[in-house]
Order: sequence, then structure tokens, then C-alpha cells
Amino acid sequence: MLRVRLSTKLLLSMLLVSAALTVSSLLFVRRFMQAQVRREIQADLRNSELTFKNLQRQREITLSRSAQLMADLPTLRALMTATNPRTIQDASQEVWHLGGSDLFVLVDRAGRVVALHTSSPGFTQQSAQELFAQALQQETNNHWWFGGGHLYEVFVQPIYFGPATDNRVTGALAVGYEVNDQLLREFSRTAGSEVVFWYGNDVARSTISEQHQQALLKTFGHSSPASHSGTEVELGTERFLSSSIEVAPGTTPAVRLEILKSLDEATAFLKQLNRALLALGLVAILGGSVLVFGISHTITRPLANLVSGVRALGTGDYGYPVQAGGGGDEVQQLTQAFSRMRESLQKSQRELLEAERLATIGRMASSISHDLRHSLAAVVANAEFLSEAKLDSHQREDLYKEVRIAVDQMTEMLESLLEFSRTSASLRPTHGSLREALERAINTVQAQPDLADIRFRFDYEEPGEAWFDFPRLERAFQNLLINAFEAVSHENGAVELSVRKLSDQNVEIAVRDNGPGIPEDIRERLFEPFVSSGKQYGTGLGLTVVQKIIQDHGGEITVKSTSQEGTVFRVVLPLVLEPRQKTNEGEHVRSVAPLIQ
Repeated sequence: MLRVRLSTKLLLSMLLVSAALTVSSLLFVRRFMQAQVRREIQADLRNSELTFKNLQRQREITLSRSAQLMADLPTLRALMTATNPRTIQDASQEVWHLGGSDLFVLVDRAGRVVALHTSSPGFTQQSAQELFAQALQQETNNHWWFGGGHLYEVFVQPIYFGPATDNRVTGALAVGYEVNDQLLREFSRTAGSEVVFWYGNDVARSTISEQHQQALLKTFGHSSPASHSGTEVELGTERFLSSSIEVAPGTTPAVRLEILKSLDEATAFLKQLNRALLALGLVAILGGSVLVFGISHTITRPLANLVSGVRALGTGDYGYPVQAGGGGDEVQQLTQAFSRMRESLQKSQRELLEAERLATIGRMASSISHDLRHSLAAVVANAEFLSEAKLDSHQREDLYKEVRIAVDQMTEMLESLLEFSRTSASLRPTHGSLREALERAINTVQAQPDLADIRFRFDYEEPGEAWFDFPRLERAFQNLLINAFEAVSHENGAVELSVRKLSDQNVEIAVRDNGPGIPEDIRERLFEPFVSSGKQYGTGLGLTVVQKIIQDHGGEITVKSTSQEGTVFRVVLPLVLEPRQKTNEGEHVRSVAPLIQ
């Protein structure tokens, strides 16, 4: 599991909070400004519509008056009495220049176009004839004509011979002003937007590019849009808000004006605002991080010191300095409480060690006194028997052997006790064969009469000669084998000693028996002093001595397995002996050497 320090948690929390506030602020400001910009654009669109309507109304008034004045000119009335269209075409040019219009059309009483003058080429007489025929079907005098790529707002005025009240019509006059590029640019500049004139389903005039025109036609499906306001339209990669009004209501085809205001241009400053807010957020995050780091360091430094003190206490170091600090806050109170607890634990441990020491001395004295008393009783009894004069040499020899056995037992017990006072520096390694040491241990064990009938197997894989303290190593395996032999029954007991080379540096030695296994109540304390089970005269020091000798050689001994089918002890020894220069007193906490003082 990943461990994260408290200061890191505080710093990450500050970063997350700052980042969340910054992002939420950016989103809120962005949405608010976008909504505000939309409202302003829609207001601008409405103002542009009003501006165009006012401009169109003034132009219509001017155009209507111009058409009426020109139709009442005597020269024009007289010209319309001529029958030659060529004459009318040539003679009407002066009248057209006098009016100053972009389109000048004369139609005779039969409805034929007899004169056509335009300020821009492209509008043909045929187009004028068709559009005039459509205009006659409408009741209004105001019309919109589109032909040859030109869009005109036209007023049609009848020409009378004599007073208008006599209703003697000699023809008609059509005067128009073109919606040209100059007019569109002026209106676009005034309104601050793009302008598109629709004539039916066609784009008649616009200030947008050809590419945007195609995108606009694609958006509306090649049909002129109905009147709308504030509709978002995407042309290429740019977004616009669009507003459309009907220029000439009731006319066919419909003429509409569409005003497009760029939404991207209007919201371009939002990017700068976002960058400014982002930079401000980063500054806030960095400043907050520095502030939190300083605050967290002030808070976590005494906590870290306290944690180090707890870890030192876990390793047994009661003298690790723990600074309580100042301020009287909770951390200082916790540190002081920990110091008091540590002192209490140290005192309790000393008392516990003293009690355990006394208890160990008692167990050792009880065990040793019992075994020594048994052996001394045998020595005294046999010595008394030896003092009798009636004994023959054979009887004296048997009594002497009994005394010698008792003395050997006492010597063995004293050697086991003295083994705990030796350190790894006391090893006397010699170069030799491990097999010879093991065979001597085997012979010593099998020489005991009560163990001679137990089946034994020795499986040896030559690891090569090595450096060992062979007498002490022989003693260790002698104890280990005696434990195995004593654990099995005399009827079907079997013990096996196997040696296997693990590598060029290590050798494994295993001792197996088919006994009932190690009792569960002593498995965890098997290598502790005075732990024994099922032995009438056992001291409980045998396995403790074995473990110490193996560890002094740089090896280890473990119980590989134990069950009702038997037990396996595994010993791993290094072939290259490297005696430790120092003895770790913590490794011999269970030894009795400190007790013999």
C-alpha cells in the first residue's frame, strides 16, 4: 500500500482545492461573459435592424418623390408621345442623368420597355420587361428587381398626357437605386456586422466571402431563411449570430436582409481573460502551495520527530531525543504524553526483565540442582559400594563405570552452560572434512546402548573441504541427532541425516525422524533455554546450544516441517567461514550467560 506523508496530503489537498476553484471560476466567468456577449450582440442586431429600416424609409421617400417629379417633367411627357424606341432611348438619357438614379426604365402604354439606363452593366432590357410585368400585378409602387447580379429598389410611376385627373396614361417610369457593394460596406461598417440580401432563394448581395456564402446556402438548404433573431450560424470555422428581417413584405419573390455578427470576434477577448485568470490561478496555486508547505512543515516537523521516536522505541531505543516544541498545542501535548509513556514502558521493561531474570535463575537452579543431585547421588552411592571389601574386580569395574557416567553427565551439563558464554570470536576454525565431523557425532550417538537398535541412514553429497570449528560443530550435530533418536520409538524408529550442496557457498544438512512431531505448545519456544518435552532427564539446553553454534558459524537452523509423521530440522552452513567480529547481545537474550554474574 502506498504511504503518503501528511505534508504531501496537505499540499495535494491545497493543489486540488486551488485547481477546483480556479477551474470553476474560469467556467463561471466564461459562461457569464458568453451570455453577456450574446445579449450585447443581439442588442446590436436589433439596433442594426432599426438603422436599416430608418435608412430604407428615407430612401423610399426620396425615391418616390424623385419618381413623381421625373414623371411630371414636360420633356418626358412629350418624349413618351414618340413612336420610335430608339429616339426615346437616346433622348431619355439626359432625363436619367438629371434624376441621378442607378436604374431608369421607360415603358410605353402597351407595356413594352422602350428605354433602359443603368449605372452598372449587366441588367438587360429583357430582365426589365419581365420584372415590370410582375410589378403590374402588385398594387404597391415600391418593388425590388434582381437581374444580371444587380439588386435594385424600384419605384414605378405612371406618365400621364395632360392632368393626372384625366387618366390618359402614355407609359410608365421605373426609377431605382442599386444595393451595391459601396452601400453594403457603409452599412456593414456602421452596424459593425456582415450583411446579406436574399432575393427569393438566392443570395443577391452580401459582404461575406464566396466560401461563407456557400456555407450559408448549405446551412439553410438553398432556401431563404424566415425572419429570425439571434440564431447561431457556423460559416466555415467562424460562428455568427444572425438576424433576418423582411425588406419588402408581401412581394414575390421575398426580399430579406440578414445581418450576421461574428460571435468569435466578439468573444475573442474571453481567451485573453481566460489566460489572465489561468495565470492568476497558477500564481494562487503556487503561492498557496508555498504557504501550505510552510504551515504543513511547521505542523508535521514535530509529528515526524514523534514518528521517529516511535520507530526508535519499536527497536528498543529508549534514549531517542523527542523535542516537545513550544506553543502548548495538541502536538506538544501528544509528544509529552509519548515521553511519559516511554519512560513508563522503560521502567516496566526493566521490572519485567528483572522478574524474568529471577524466574530464569530459579528455573535454571531448579533444573541444574535436580540433575546434579541425581548425578551426585549416583556418584556417592557407587563410591560407598566401592569402599566395601567383598567386591571383586569385575564388580568394582561396573561401579567405576557408573561413577564415570554420572561425572560425564555433570561435565556435559557444565559444558552446555559454558557454551553460552562463548562468542563467535572464540571459534577456532580448521580446514577439514565435514564428513568426518558428522561421522564422529554419529558414532558417539550410536555408541549409547539404548539408541543402538534404531535404524539410521546417512546420505552424503560431498561439498568439499571447508573451514569449521569441528569440535563445536560435532557437538551441535551430536545434540541434534540425540534429540532425533530419543524422539522415535525403539520398535519402528528411523533417523536420517542427509548432506546436500546448495551452491559453492552453502551446504544444507537435514536431520529427519519419524517420531510423533514437536508438541504444539513448545513449537514457538523450541530454541529457548530449559524448554523440553517428553524427556525424563532433559535439561532443555540441547537445541539452544545447537542454534548458538550454528549461528556462530554464520548459518541458520530451522524446523522445516513437523507433524505426526515426523520432524525435519534444516541446517544451512556457509562453506567459507567468516566469523563475526562483534557479538550482538540481542541475539542471546534467551541465553543464561548474563545470569551467571
